[in-house]
Amino acid sequence: MSDSRQGRLGHKPRKRFGQNFLRDQSVIDAIAQAINPQPGDHLVEIGPGEGALTQALISTECAYDAIELDRDLTAVLLASFSIYSNFALHSADALNFDFSQLRVSEEKLRVVGNLPYNISTPLIFKLLENIDIIRDMHFMLQLEVVQRLSAAPGSKHWGRVGVMAQYLCQVTHLIDVPPESFYPAPKVQSAVVSLRPHHSSPYKACDPVALRTVTRHAFAQRRKTLRNNFKGIIDDSALEALGIDPNARAESLALADFVSLASLM
Repeated sequence: MSDSRQGRLGHKPRKRFGQNFLRDQSVIDAIAQAINPQPGDHLVEIGPGEGALTQALISTECAYDAIELDRDLTAVLLASFSIYSNFALHSADALNFDFSQLRVSEEKLRVVGNLPYNISTPLIFKLLENIDIIRDMHFMLQLEVVQRLSAAPGSKHWGRVGVMAQYLCQVTHLIDVPPESFYPAPKVQSAVVSLRPHHSSPYKACDPVALRTVTRHAFAQRRKTLRNNFKGIIDDSALEALGIDPNARAESLALADFVSLASLM
């Protein structure tokens, strides 16, 4: 009898890698349909795991790079997908990976993945820093992270990652995914999100580094006012000149307000 703690490839999921393998074929099909890879596309999959999503997306007509940290899975992935001459597997940590090395033509990268919950937010920030080489991104994430990415001003989920993602991309919460769609089943709900870089930004241009700095300070202590969080950085008169109340909290500001604040940095 097989060990019930093992995956379908005989691999025991590892907590330290945050491994929860997607098993629900209807969800896999829905993600593949949303991505809809076309001939000539260049797909980059982060954390292919057992290769379920890889199998649904890969073809001989698309360049395909996969980034997998768990070396126990790389041999299995190579055995499954090395028949595709356009498949390349990188044994690496996506948080430390240089995504720019993958772009070998004018074709931008289409990034996909079932991201480990413990690294999803820092990894998204990293990818947003590489937005100039990315065509779109589709991720399976913890539901709360998707809610933060797609949040509206004034909501409890509105924060740094939502501001940065929405400044650079159109963010769409696609589908919710229950725990039983995975092995092992996580203790949280999941969701799939799409991030498509703006072709023509609805916001005035600003320095993304300055925007990151502004949001880091503004949301440093959510319960405190902007006056307190910007103390020694932006004074009341500068806030008021932008039509921003120093006594307001960061979660009440619109994205355009953060863009205006970035111009002060």
